Amino acid sequence: MQANIQKFYPTIVISDVHLGTEHSKTTELTDFLRSVNCEKLILNGDIVDGWHLQKGGKGKWKHKHTEFFKVIMKMMENHNTQIIYVRGNHDDFIDHLAPLTFDNLSIVKDHFHERNGKKYYVVHGDVFDNITSNMVWLAKLGDVGYTFLLWVNRIYNIYRAKRGLNYFSLSQKIKQKVKSAVSYISDFENELATLAKARHADGIICGHIHQSANTMINGIHYLNSGDWVESMTALLEHEDGTWEVYNHVSEAEQHTHQKRKSIPLYDLKVS
Repeated sequence: MQANIQKFYPTIVISDVHLGTEHSKTTELTDFLRSVNCEKLILNGDIVDGWHLQKGGKGKWKHKHTEFFKVIMKMMENHNTQIIYVRGNHDDFIDHLAPLTFDNLSIVKDHFHERNGKKYYVVHGDVFDNITSNMVWLAKLGDVGYTFLLWVNRIYNIYRAKRGLNYFSLSQKIKQKVKSAVSYISDFENELATLAKARHADGIICGHIHQSANTMINGIHYLNSGDWVESMTALLEHEDGTWEVYNHVSEAEQHTHQKRKSIPLYDLKVS
């Protein structure tokens, strides 16, 4: 039996996995990571959901969450992958560790990624969110509402799956429709681009808002890795220095459609 060939990327960025919650798409992420190898893997915040783990109830740490870290360790062992773990607001418990480096693992609050003559400032993004920075109790209240929304979304998608329909992200749809959410995302992107310019960087790589992106903002290359709670997206850097937003849902849907209708794949690259 022929072994699966892993696709190589110099750099892969993931964020907002929220390990320890029942909504984390850990199995899908682990499958994705097993299919690739890279020189550098950036874990850009909210990888472990410390807020949720401090609570009681369902969705605590499971075997699949441990399996994720085993895959990361295999990447370090087999491919000498450099792991950069950038703290987020949900995993702010690592604040007292950063900065810390041992072997190929670095735990940091931010990071500069330099390759092909380009410099990117890497930060989770919560530093500009006044709610999570200055009013943690209110952010946690909002987190409860978001968790409920994810629960509703999961039930709805079970209903859709039984009828052969594709995955639908309820929260993403709400973000696109609610004016305050659209305004918040726009302000977030503009402020992060301004931060990158102040740091004399060519671009910014962030997460936090669960909204993947690959675009130019005022001359700054703005990249957001999205999340592995709903969107299941990652950032892939190619050897020529270009970036791509990888969408695991779209990849799975393409495979399904190929089997059913034999339609051609569509290009997932974001210009």
